[in-house]
Amino acid sequence: MGTYVIQPIIAMLISSVVAIRGFRRKSLDLSGAVVGFIVMTIHIAVGFRFGALLLVFFFTSSKLTKVGEEKKRRLDADFKDGGQRNWVQVLSNSGISTVLVVIVWKLTGWQDKCLDSKESTLITSLIGGIIGHYSCCNGDTWSSEIGVLSDAQPRLITTFKPVRKGTNGGVTRTGLLAATAAGSVIGITFVLFGFLTTKCTSTVALKQLLVIPLSALAGLCGSVIDSLLGATLQFSGFCTIRNKVVGKPGPTVKRISGLSILDNNAVNFVSILLTSLLTSIACVYVF
Repeated sequence: MGTYVIQPIIAMLISSVVAIRGFRRKSLDLSGAVVGFIVMTIHIAVGFRFGALLLVFFFTSSKLTKVGEEKKRRLDADFKDGGQRNWVQVLSNSGISTVLVVIVWKLTGWQDKCLDSKESTLITSLIGGIIGHYSCCNGDTWSSEIGVLSDAQPRLITTFKPVRKGTNGGVTRTGLLAATAAGSVIGITFVLFGFLTTKCTSTVALKQLLVIPLSALAGLCGSVIDSLLGATLQFSGFCTIRNKVVGKPGPTVKRISGLSILDNNAVNFVSILLTSLLTSIACVYVF
């Protein structure tokens, strides 16, 4: 049995275990588990390294979502036990990378490639986009989940004025550092798996280490873009009845910032798209 049979089977087995586990632990609802299974299967079937990036994002983000749940419950108007991401949230955080992964597979088959513009600018840019995608996803989630637990007063990224915790576009130093660390974790994962799954010259292999600082920067950049969009195009207001920051206008809601143009999923999608594009371009120049 060749790779084209064995790897998809392994992918389905791993994805089914992770999806069922995520559903049982309330990290995913039923729709999120089904779509997550499909997305994970595609990633792992195309390349173990791409699957590793997705799984590192999923496991670390799910774990952090459950840290300080009681405090988050008091602050977050849309709080759900365990996070319980639905199919829309799963796709907004993995849809772009899934498309890129499929394109890479069409171009390379099941052969994992190093980042090397001299060999292929297109493949390097596509893989760079995938790295940027998960650096952004991980960075934004770590920033939000850790930042909200910080004792520091968040400041609106557009004006630097103090705002309530949970306000879209509110940032803290702790949150931004967490985003940078989250991006670097994606880079480290990519490099470590690459040493096992790719074959390239020693010079090119050594240069892959630059992915780590690049992904750290992508994590920070993605979080900043997300915050800028949240502060300007996503509504935040304080509900005097619920005593919480909410994302929709209402008669008992006093506006804090932003316009009601994008919701949280749309903000995530746009920030991921922009970060993926920027990282893709950077990889072509760096590698």
